[in-house]
Amino acid sequence: MDRTKRPLVILAAFSASLVVGLLVMLWVVGGLKHVAVPAAIGGPFQLTDQSGQAVTEKDMDGHPTLIFFGFTHCPDVCPTSLFEISEVLKALGKDADRLNAYFISVDPERDTAGAMKDYLSSFDPHLRGLTGTPEQVTKVTSAYRVYAKKVPLKDGDYTMDHTALVYLMDRDGKFVSPFNLNRKPEEAAADLKRYL
Repeated sequence: MDRTKRPLVILAAFSASLVVGLLVMLWVVGGLKHVAVPAAIGGPFQLTDQSGQAVTEKDMDGHPTLIFFGFTHCPDVCPTSLFEISEVLKALGKDADRLNAYFISVDPERDTAGAMKDYLSSFDPHLRGLTGTPEQVTKVTSAYRVYAKKVPLKDGDYTMDHTALVYLMDRDGKFVSPFNLNRKPEEAAADLKRYL
């Protein structure tokens, strides 16, 4: 064997045996049995929209859906995101009728159907505000892996810390990706049209 190749062969053999040894060790201690599968996002829910109508995951069938979780007393992130979603819906024109756009409350204590109706009157009419009992809201936030926590304020009031993603779900109700609003509404609308 050529003297220059011999160290490379020894190194390759050592590396291979190290990898095999590590895999065997992981298998023996049970490490390979617990490889995590990515958690599913989405699932069954039953909520009420701002008109008092029941809405479930079945209402998403056949239509792509944008979902944003927030609350009506939110000082900045929620109104900004809902305004940006409204601009995208406007840029879609008549195609906006073929899309679901949900604003799901993480604050069911204050966000009644009436409060949602008043709040959403400032945004695109395609936006449906969904709320429910604390148990119903917990079920949907868990299904979508949403973080939401009540934070007390000094004056005895409270605010909510929450996930601020816009979820894009496909026509089958399956999670596609977080939807990017940081671009021109026309660009975001063109992106959405691929899912209609």
